[in-house]
Amino acid sequence: MKEFIDFILHINQHLQTFVQDHGSLVYVLLFLIVFAETGLVVTPFLPGDSLLFAAGALAANQANQLNVVLIMVLLICAALLGDNTNYFIGRFLAKKGEGAKLFGIFTIRKDYLDKTHAFYEKHGARTIILARFVPIVRTFAPFVAGVGNMTYKKYMSYCIAGAIVWVTMLTMAGYFFGNIKEVQDNFELVVFGIIGISLLPIVIEFIKHKLKK
Repeated sequence: MKEFIDFILHINQHLQTFVQDHGSLVYVLLFLIVFAETGLVVTPFLPGDSLLFAAGALAANQANQLNVVLIMVLLICAALLGDNTNYFIGRFLAKKGEGAKLFGIFTIRKDYLDKTHAFYEKHGARTIILARFVPIVRTFAPFVAGVGNMTYKKYMSYCIAGAIVWVTMLTMAGYFFGNIKEVQDNFELVVFGIIGISLLPIVIEFIKHKLKK
């Protein structure tokens, strides 16, 4: 656990070491991490936002010879592939019907299916896009959309938009600001800052819900 926390807080250094040791294989590593974080229900703890920021910073360092456009295209594809995997796992589980379990943890109930489907048909667009920017939530949102049988065409249209904005925004932020000395020297604070900003959508929605109530 200690090593994992250190990896998250100093992900820029660990990725830099990986590039020095394995070169362009870092493209594969980045793809796999983003795919697992968005596509597997059991790995919501993997870094997403901070990884994109660090990847942009790596590409900005000309010594690494990494292409920032290629990184963004690959990671958008990884996010979409992950989302689809998660969505269809949810659909598969929903088709098994009430009482179905995933890894012996998540149990399907008829009322959950009905409520989830109604929620996603009404608020799906905003939920899918906002969830993209919230750690852990972005892992479960596609899965729950699948369980709730959200219309696939509607799901994919907002899923694509969210993936493009998410990957592009954070990778380019790292590209332009990640190699500033103050950022490099205090990267763990940057990670906490990114997490804090990522949680803002939930806080705002919670406050709006309370005020509306």
